[in-house]
Amino acid sequence: MLAIYYNYGNIENMSKSIIEVKKNPNENNNSVLRRFSRKIQESSIIQKVKGSRYNERKESKLKIKRGALKKIGRRKEIDKLRKLGKMR
Repeated sequence: MLAIYYNYGNIENMSKSIIEVKKNPNENNNSVLRRFSRKIQESSIIQKVKGSRYNERKESKLKIKRGALKKIGRRKEIDKLRKLGKMR
């Protein structure tokens, strides 16, 4: 029996896929493997995994605000240095 158990998705939306293929008495290993790989392709597990491979979480609002404040602070410092003639 060939089986694949796979969890994909984020924690809130966890999905489980179970694919099982049992060997028939007169069936050889190559045909069982072929049926198994065909079932995996039909279930589109691989596409879902590849699609969610590079997903990143959104940045928190607090982190965005801190970054904006840091940028404003740097801009003020550069303007100050330009006025003093220490920077072009």
